[in-house]
Amino acid sequence: MNTKVNCNRIEPLLFLYDLHTQLFPNVITGISADDAHKRLDSKANHVAWLAGSLVQQRVDLVNDFGGNAGHSAEALFSNFQGIKDDTRYPELDTYDKDWQKVSKQLRDILAETTGEKLDSIHKQPGMPEIEMPYFDMLGYSIHRESYLIGQIGLWRRILGYPAMKYPGM
Repeated sequence: MNTKVNCNRIEPLLFLYDLHTQLFPNVITGISADDAHKRLDSKANHVAWLAGSLVQQRVDLVNDFGGNAGHSAEALFSNFQGIKDDTRYPELDTYDKDWQKVSKQLRDILAETTGEKLDSIHKQPGMPEIEMPYFDMLGYSIHRESYLIGQIGLWRRILGYPAMKYPGM
């Protein structure tokens, strides 16, 4: 992992990025494949979809920042696909392996990112109304990671699992 960064503005975001990189395996650990698909008679996104969406988001960021990434369940998540009823999503250990791979790749890309790149405008393909600086897009993405990790943490408790452990605990 590249610990030196090209642009100091990105350091606070990388702090959260690195924390999320560690939290993801902690929040999914021990959840059974059956429990990962439970929606408990609701329209809530289940753990298997939430985890895959997190991986897809990092894959999209790699590609948005000029890299080349994919993952094993991309067909279920690409182009901002929502949850599909009656679809069996991959097991959580599959997502964890994809997460580890894409996270290292994206961390290295972000550490090399320049201030000029962060200030340039990202135009979301297929969504012409969404234009924002790369810095804002990255901030939003990291916020969304917090939100989704929190949802999985809540599912852990609802499904009777112990609370997620934080690094060092």
